[in-house]
Amino acid sequence: MAKRRRVWNRAKYEEYLRAGRGQGVGAAYLPWITVQSFSSSGTVSRVYGYKAQRVHHFLSRNELYYFYLLEWSDRVLDIREQFPLLDVELATNIASGAGIKYPRDNVSGFPYILTCDFMITTHNGLQARTIKSSKDLGNRRTLEKLEIERRYWKECNVEWCIVTENEIPIEKARHIEWIHTANELPAFLADPEFREEMLNQLTLQPLPHASKLFDERHGFPIGSGLQIVKHLLWTKQILLVESDPAPMEVCI
Repeated sequence: MAKRRRVWNRAKYEEYLRAGRGQGVGAAYLPWITVQSFSSSGTVSRVYGYKAQRVHHFLSRNELYYFYLLEWSDRVLDIREQFPLLDVELATNIASGAGIKYPRDNVSGFPYILTCDFMITTHNGLQARTIKSSKDLGNRRTLEKLEIERRYWKECNVEWCIVTENEIPIEKARHIEWIHTANELPAFLADPEFREEMLNQLTLQPLPHASKLFDERHGFPIGSGLQIVKHLLWTKQILLVESDPAPMEVCI
């Protein structure tokens, strides 16, 4: 069965605005697009973020990887994904001035709202970031939309750039993904003495042995010691060694 066509017109646009999409900060922010909104050729996912204290929506694996880098960075204060270019008049005027056909719904003729993958609040202000596969940058229509976006954020005095898989340290992002769930420990592991014990054990023996010994000593489920280590890494009580931290500077 074919999918039902999604309606886009002024009424739908105003409905989105009334719902608060693309508005708010922190936990109050609602992305303009959610994983239910459109089909994606990538891997869609929803992940809880500790900085914003809410569930984030990502439409590709690279968006997810980039999110983990932002979550890890001490320079990032807030993360708003699928952030809309809400000033439609400004966006369409920019397109017209650049000789670019602005994307509109084929039936209603109403202009679509372009979105930036990430609007990041940092200690130095706002930064807009668009995640693209490097192979997509050879597509003329993609480049036209990116040019609209570039000029839009320039008019808004917001720093903007494109991030491809070449600028994302994937291995680091996967490491952060692995420890991300250990922000809080279960009650039975919350005793600060357990964390101190694991820190001491790690100075004496490799992680697998230290974790196994901890579990056996306390009669805890297998993996309890490892969970503490992940928590220590996430809270940066143990340093996450980076073989090449330079790409992170490019990303943010």
